Amino acid sequence: MKEIRIHARAGQGAITTAQLLGMAAFAQERYAYAFPHFGAARMGAPMNSFVRIDDKEIRLRSQVYEPDYVLVVDATLMRGFDVLSGLKPGGAVIINEREDVPNPEARDGANIYSVPANKIAQEVLGRPLGNTVLLGAFAAATGEIELEALNKAISERFAGKVAEGNIEAAKRGFDYIKENYAKD
Repeated sequence: MKEIRIHARAGQGAITTAQLLGMAAFAQERYAYAFPHFGAARMGAPMNSFVRIDDKEIRLRSQVYEPDYVLVVDATLMRGFDVLSGLKPGGAVIINEREDVPNPEARDGANIYSVPANKIAQEVLGRPLGNTVLLGAFAAATGEIELEALNKAISERFAGKVAEGNIEAAKRGFDYIKENYAKD
């Protein structure tokens, strides 16, 4: 089983991000379980979403404390939270980069991927919501989901130009990782 923890603020689409990731896993005929966790339900409050992906049924219903992967939708959360907490050795962290927030120090062989997701989303979608960019980057960095499966999930969740734009945003995130973090 692979476990993913998503760090965001309420209103930034972390629940939709988790749902899309789960739907992409389903499209690959895998099992997935996606769910949020948040305290006070107010816009901007720190929150997490979690996803579990496996080839067999998932019965575990607790939060993800030792993720294989971490997605950071809002880099400012790294100022007050240890986003690498519990990250399994050799895990991966995909961060929506922000110039005024330095990336965390890698530990236990973790791979840190910094992606200008909001900038890419602004160019493609006209709004700085980089979630699908991060999911495309996740697909490229981890190989856990295929870009085609993610595109299918996006098409099922959104319609028309919104789906087309998010598919393009995911492709840009995927390509960004391939171009900037290519293994020699």
